[in-house]
Amino acid sequence: MIKGLGITTVWTLDQERTKRFFTEKLGFEVRTDLAMGPMRWVTVGAKDQPDVELALMSPDGPAMDEESAAALKTLVSKGVLGAGAFRTDDCRGDYEEFKARGVEFVQEPKERPYGIEAIFRDDNGNWYSLTERSEELDFSKDFGLTPEG
Repeated sequence: MIKGLGITTVWTLDQERTKRFFTEKLGFEVRTDLAMGPMRWVTVGAKDQPDVELALMSPDGPAMDEESAAALKTLVSKGVLGAGAFRTDDCRGDYEEFKARGVEFVQEPKERPYGIEAIFRDDNGNWYSLTERSEELDFSKDFGLTPEG
């Protein structure tokens, strides 16, 4: 039976730069960084969650044909890929700290039915939710699904 998520992929056009983004700006730790034949395997993770890793993957690896790699590079470069949601106990505080470290936010913290959420981009343009979850849903708050939200 599945016990949970262990590793998920974050696409990057520069593994070293992305490793620095996650470690220096977000405070993650490097879990693995090694050469595996023609590819480099780099994983990072949140210090308080040792069982989950982000694999910082380059589309140039041997598992992808040239046409698919080019298409993926285009999507990453355009900043249209959402890579996930990170949980926090203090969205506003983390927003201020990460912003001071140079993290690009596309949405400042906002009240949502599920909690407080800010949206940021990594060094490749992948976007993430930074969410402080509330105890219960509050449908009087806007989901932010419109340009005004």
